[in-house]
Amino acid sequence: MAAMETETAPLTLESLPTDPLLLILSFLDYRDLINCCYVSRRLSQLSSHDPLWRRHCKKYWLISEEEKTQKNQCWKSLFIDTYSDVGRYIDHYAAIKKAWDDLKKYLEPRCPRMVLSLKEGAREEDLDAVEALIGCKLPDDYRCSYRIHNGQKLVVPGLLGSMALSNHYRSEDLLDVDTAAGGFQQRQGLKYCLPLTFCIHTGLSQYIAVEAAEGRNKNEVFYQCPDQMARNPAAIDMFIIGATFTDWFTSYVKNVVSGGFPIIRDQIFRYVHDPECVATTGDITVSVSTSFLPELSSVHPPHYFFTYRIRIEMSKDALPEKACQLDSRYWRITNAKGDVEEVQGPGVVGEFPIISPGRVYEYTSCTTFSTTSGYMEGYYTFHFLYFKDKIFNVAIPRFHMACPTFRVSIARLGYLMTSVTVTPTLETIT
Repeated sequence: MAAMETETAPLTLESLPTDPLLLILSFLDYRDLINCCYVSRRLSQLSSHDPLWRRHCKKYWLISEEEKTQKNQCWKSLFIDTYSDVGRYIDHYAAIKKAWDDLKKYLEPRCPRMVLSLKEGAREEDLDAVEALIGCKLPDDYRCSYRIHNGQKLVVPGLLGSMALSNHYRSEDLLDVDTAAGGFQQRQGLKYCLPLTFCIHTGLSQYIAVEAAEGRNKNEVFYQCPDQMARNPAAIDMFIIGATFTDWFTSYVKNVVSGGFPIIRDQIFRYVHDPECVATTGDITVSVSTSFLPELSSVHPPHYFFTYRIRIEMSKDALPEKACQLDSRYWRITNAKGDVEEVQGPGVVGEFPIISPGRVYEYTSCTTFSTTSGYMEGYYTFHFLYFKDKIFNVAIPRFHMACPTFRVSIARLGYLMTSVTVTPTLETIT
């Protein structure tokens, strides 16, 4: 009996079932999905399957279901329309848009005036005109942020944080692109630097280096620090705040929305709190936050200015007879060289606060170091209100302070030197 041979039809793209193909396409990036449109008619039809574009709209443009419903468009159409508008920023848009969304959501119930001060996004032609004016290309992540919000109005409080001492106040606004262009620097020491922020009280600005020059890396964000000892005005050191605009902006937003930077009287105060920097003695807890003030500091001569905010709180479960009053303070201050200074005196900032169950007392003070870092620790002496002869000490936890990474100017006394970058560390001195 002759053997029967069965021939199998060749497997082709056209004969493959739809569901496995759609599953494969769901793993492709938007670029590959678009390229599939040019392979065959069937792949072109499948790659236009609207649910495939939902993931890309959410990943790159953060478009929500609610926004899609409002715009009454399919996912693919939304992706293409958004790409045609801000496609050049696709590598930056999601991170910066999320930072803006998170910041506004957090600030709206807490600092509504600050949110209202934000300006609408700039147009591409506005940013192009600024580039033509300054003769330099703006970083793409900077442009991306300014397409979302073109800075803020010059108001107090500023979006980029405040700092207040008894005789010093700082509040930094985020400059709009036109105002920033007006402050673009061509002079020696700050060549090719664009201001990002401005404080109307101190004149302080944070700058971004739009070109690599004078020892700066391109896109670095920094505070300028003129060399107080040099006769050359181009001798400007730098406290580096971020490697790029994205690094600078997203790290600031993270500190704000996480509660790391406290909001006090509708203002963002840039104090950093170490969760381990807390000490409890009996019913009283002391915690400390610190901040570095670049505008009051210098690298040459070495003078690093820090402010600290202390919170003293008595447990709400404490007995009423535990109410007490602060009499004096003792500090042990150690710099990075191990040099120790001891300070003792009555009260704190001229006050003798009374602490009772559930009550909180906070105050701000400051210190300086001739080294890039140091730490403080000590105790408060209290007496009980109902037993005035009974005194006791309350521990202040050790808290460290270190200035940001800084770069020494290449210009010193009229001649050029190799730039030096220093990254201070929070080391424990023994």
